[in-house]
Amino acid sequence: MMNPRNTVQQYLCGYTSTQPTLNGRLDIGAWASAAWTADFIDIRGSGTGAPEPRFRTRAKLLWDNAFLYVGAELEEPHVWTNISEKNSVVYWQNDFEIFVDPDADGLNYYELEVNALNTIWELTLDKPYNKGGTATHPTNIPGLVSTVHVNGTINDASDIDVGWNVQVAIPWEGLKKYNIKPPSRSTPPNIGDSWRINFSRVEWPFRIDEAGKYVRVPDENRWDVHYEDNWVWSSQGEINMHLPEKWGTVTFIGELDELKIQN
Repeated sequence: MMNPRNTVQQYLCGYTSTQPTLNGRLDIGAWASAAWTADFIDIRGSGTGAPEPRFRTRAKLLWDNAFLYVGAELEEPHVWTNISEKNSVVYWQNDFEIFVDPDADGLNYYELEVNALNTIWELTLDKPYNKGGTATHPTNIPGLVSTVHVNGTINDASDIDVGWNVQVAIPWEGLKKYNIKPPSRSTPPNIGDSWRINFSRVEWPFRIDEAGKYVRVPDENRWDVHYEDNWVWSSQGEINMHLPEKWGTVTFIGELDELKIQN
């Protein structure tokens, strides 16, 4: 029997008439009523021989007429990064990533990456890389809001941190161009619509140098060798986030009290 954590994950995303706060707190206001996803697992799947994640990661979603909201909680005893320039390749260090394919056709999809300094990188993929796809970047959506709260002290190797939270508000207006097949699909979605969405966390090994600074290990950037851990919500079966058919299914529902059926 297949491990249920290795199947396509499902989430009911509740509508909120109260705009969620974007202050790093995921336990207050509208966020408090939103359900958590299952804890993230190794990108290759759970029970496959891949190491289980060392730190907990989970996310929750909300929506209203203007935005898709994503919040994530990343347990992390050492919060560090020095990538601070917008639209840098954020995943060369630790980050959180969001993938959205509204019409679930595996083509023309959106990717957002953010790190603990709230540095973002946005891309559009015409199709997956293994099908000859190319990335258009940056693809910055006007009006997107991202916030990060560090529960600890970033880039301070002298102490132990709790982790960091991410909150993102993605305007529907910016997602319309990804939701075109068939043309009758609605953005923002109608109640009952389902989109393909997934989340990834990239976690790199590090050392602390003589000056007490964090240094990523190794210091070379390689596309063909994976030194990093990749932890995801909906498993991909291999180290490759660009398999949209294996992303989770997010179904948009009504007011938040309906979410109690999810847990």
